[in-house]
Amino acid sequence: MFKSLNHILSKLEQQAQWEGPRQFQRLLQFWPQIVGPTVAQQTRPYSISRDVLYVATSGSVWAQELKFKRRFILKKLNAQLTIQLVDIRFSTAHWERNQGTNEVSEQSPSWQEHPSHLVATVPLSPIEPTTAIEDPHSAYQHWVKLVQTRSQQLPLCPKCQCPTPRGELQRWGICCLCAAKHWQT
Repeated sequence: MFKSLNHILSKLEQQAQWEGPRQFQRLLQFWPQIVGPTVAQQTRPYSISRDVLYVATSGSVWAQELKFKRRFILKKLNAQLTIQLVDIRFSTAHWERNQGTNEVSEQSPSWQEHPSHLVATVPLSPIEPTTAIEDPHSAYQHWVKLVQTRSQQLPLCPKCQCPTPRGELQRWGICCLCAAKHWQT
């Protein structure tokens, strides 16, 4: 009477609407053989939409180079797939997301160089999930205390007297909010 989950999933995958995802999984398997190991390390196919393959590249130079080779790659891909692709689009836009993270990494060099980056000098105590769900007022009070504690060590903006990261003062001489207001006028 009851069927295994694997049996149910295999039946679902055999349905016609799963053909696209099945072909995309197949494409991912043979992508390194089509483009070669060096290019495969610098590229990640991430989507097929309206018979166009979208590929993330590690840099704009790779995207530009592969645009010139896309007809050759397309011909090799179409020989392996049951669906026929009409084009390939290369872009750096989805490279980070495609690396397995949807967030900006705190260890990322670009984030560490940002003027608003704060180095945590005060240990951050996490909010208990049950406290945040059961009592929003105490979660807010905890957050306020945490922000105030972190802000005590920061220098003040000469214009608005708000605690300001040192990087913002070094770059603009004022906090980012005052700088934005100044640029608007």
